[in-house]
Amino acid sequence: MKRASAILAHAVLIAAAAVFLLPFFWMLLTSVKPTAEFFDPRRLLPSHFAGLEHYRRALTDVPLLRFMVNGVVVCGAILALQLATALPCAYALAKLRFRGRQALFALVLAALAVPAQVPAIPLYLAFAHLHLLDSYAALILPFATSAFGIFLFRQTILAIPDETLHAARLDGCGEFALVWRIVLPQAWPTVGAFAVISVVAHWNDLYWPMIVIVSPELAPPPLGVMFFRTAELASTEYGALLAGGVMITAPLMLAFACAGRVFLRGVAMTGPGRSPF
Repeated sequence: MKRASAILAHAVLIAAAAVFLLPFFWMLLTSVKPTAEFFDPRRLLPSHFAGLEHYRRALTDVPLLRFMVNGVVVCGAILALQLATALPCAYALAKLRFRGRQALFALVLAALAVPAQVPAIPLYLAFAHLHLLDSYAALILPFATSAFGIFLFRQTILAIPDETLHAARLDGCGEFALVWRIVLPQAWPTVGAFAVISVVAHWNDLYWPMIVIVSPELAPPPLGVMFFRTAELASTEYGALLAGGVMITAPLMLAFACAGRVFLRGVAMTGPGRSPF
C-alpha cells in the first residue's frame, strides 16, 4: 500500500513537472527549427539544425548580452541591499525586546498583502522629482528591503538558542556583530532560499522596468525581450526571438536546479516552531 502511494505521488509530481516544463521544451525545440517548420504540427523535431543562425541573430541583432548583464547587476544589487536590511530587522524583531515590536511585525505582515502595483505611482513621482528615472537607481532602490525577507529570516532566527547569543555578548560581541558573525552563518540555507526567490522575481520583473526605463541600454532581460519584439527582425524571425528567450530563461533554471537542496533546506528552516508574535 505504501509503495503504491509512493508511486502515485511520484507520478503526479512527474506529470506536474512535465506540464510546467513543456513551454520551455517547446521554446527550446522551436529555437533550433528552420523557419518553415515553426507552424508544422507534423514535425516535433527539426529536419535540420538551424539553431546556430537563430542564436547568432539573437546575440547580434539586439544587445541581448547587455540585457542579461543589466539583469545580473540589478538582481545582485537588490539582493545585497535586501540582505543588508532584512537580516538586522529580522534579528531585532526575533531577539530584541522593545516597545512596539509586535506592532512593527504586524506591519511587516500587512506589507506582504500589498500588491506591487499599489505604490507604483507614488514611487514613480518620487523618482521623477529626484531625476532618477531611467537609471539603475530607479530599478534597484524601490526593492532595497523586503517584507517577505524580514518575515522569512525572523522565523529562522527564532530557532537560534538565546544562550548562543548571550555567550557571544559576554565575549564582547555587539548586536550588529551578532547578526553577521553568529546569526548569518546559521541562516545560510534560508539566505540561499531567499536569494533564489529574490533573483527569480526581479530577473522576471517586467512591470516596474517598463514604467521607469526607456533606454534600451538599461533594460533588464524581460524588457529587452519587449524591445526585441518591436524590432523589425522579430516580426518574421520567431526563431531568433525564441533563441533569446531560451538564453534569458536558461540561467534561472540551471541556478534553481543547482540550488534546489539549499532552497528546500532554507524553506524547511522557516517552518512553524513558535507563534509569529
